[in-house]
Amino acid sequence: MAEPEVSKDRIPPGVLLLTVGAGFVTLTRAMTLSFLAVKLQQTFGLTPMMIGLLLGFGSLTGAIAGPFAGALSDRTGRKVMLSLVLGTLSISTLVLGLAESVLLFSVAQCVAATAMSLYGPISRALMSDLCTERTRLKYFSWRYTASNAGWVVGPLIGVGAGLASTPLFLVGACVYGAMALLLYRSYRPAAVDPDEPKALRPGVIASIREAFGNSALVYFTLGSTLFVAVYGQWSATLAPYLVENMKDGATIYAYLLSINGLVVLTASAFTRPMIERVGPLRALLLGSGLLVVSQLCFSVSDGLAGFAASMVVFTLGEILVVPAEYMLVDSISYAKNRGRSFGAHSLSAVGGFIGPTFGGAALELLGGSAMFLLFAAFIILGTIFFFAGAGKQR
Repeated sequence: MAEPEVSKDRIPPGVLLLTVGAGFVTLTRAMTLSFLAVKLQQTFGLTPMMIGLLLGFGSLTGAIAGPFAGALSDRTGRKVMLSLVLGTLSISTLVLGLAESVLLFSVAQCVAATAMSLYGPISRALMSDLCTERTRLKYFSWRYTASNAGWVVGPLIGVGAGLASTPLFLVGACVYGAMALLLYRSYRPAAVDPDEPKALRPGVIASIREAFGNSALVYFTLGSTLFVAVYGQWSATLAPYLVENMKDGATIYAYLLSINGLVVLTASAFTRPMIERVGPLRALLLGSGLLVVSQLCFSVSDGLAGFAASMVVFTLGEILVVPAEYMLVDSISYAKNRGRSFGAHSLSAVGGFIGPTFGGAALELLGGSAMFLLFAAFIILGTIFFFAGAGKQR
């Protein structure tokens, strides 16, 4: 019997959980993990280059694990994989709160960053499974807005409770653990197509090869890598820059985190219709232009007002680019390979290593202006890759 038409307009089971969960995950991240750069600089005395290398290494391991986790989720079920990732994030966050040595702190940070890198693509693939094509952009935008809602309050909680204080990490570990249990015991989505014989399902390695046989996906992944190098781990470079060069730099940094989240909440409702109207590629072009302008503005800012205005421009570019990226990747995937497509695309998380490492080196050796100009160049080159990938679709 055909499904009643009215059900098409209902929120699919699990979408609300994933959306609200994304908000709580980000809130917890904003009040704990986003201040790791400040803690490493003020507590352990590390240089900007070392901070960038350390914070970026977790993104690198996450990028390597992403394609395997994505392809594996096509076979075992994304709900199980996502619950496992959240459980790992809970344990590593607990260790971060209790660690007293640089070595233990660094290991826990790498594990947490790897888990966070996997959380994004697997949760997006799971949400994509639960949505129809015509509602996918709407729910992706909901998730993105909820994810950034935590950035409004989380940083202020972090400052009020003490930057990277132990109680915050303990609370964060409890939140991640509760999310893992709630997700695991919730609805039961089909892990794979029940009509597809197991013998016909490609193995993990074969799935990864198949994904990277798509030249459009390769170009999209290269473009996203350079974009992520700019917006994916901007806290790892901007925080040390502000702490070193501005009075009350850590407080200014917390305000910028909140401004980032606030702009997302207020502007996302307007950007989604724009993306639907002009298409993801043109929206990405506009967003990348704003990102370039924001980097130039950061390079000449010398106070809270200038950095706040630059962050507004940066965030407007980000909220155009991020959903557009997801829609472009989704446009070249289908139900049976969505996990491996998003998993392969998650290799773009290597940008979370490139940005802090090269940005931190530029900051330490050449100064802040050189770092911001480097990021502007990354955005321009990334945009070129996206247009090359779009050309392969035609």
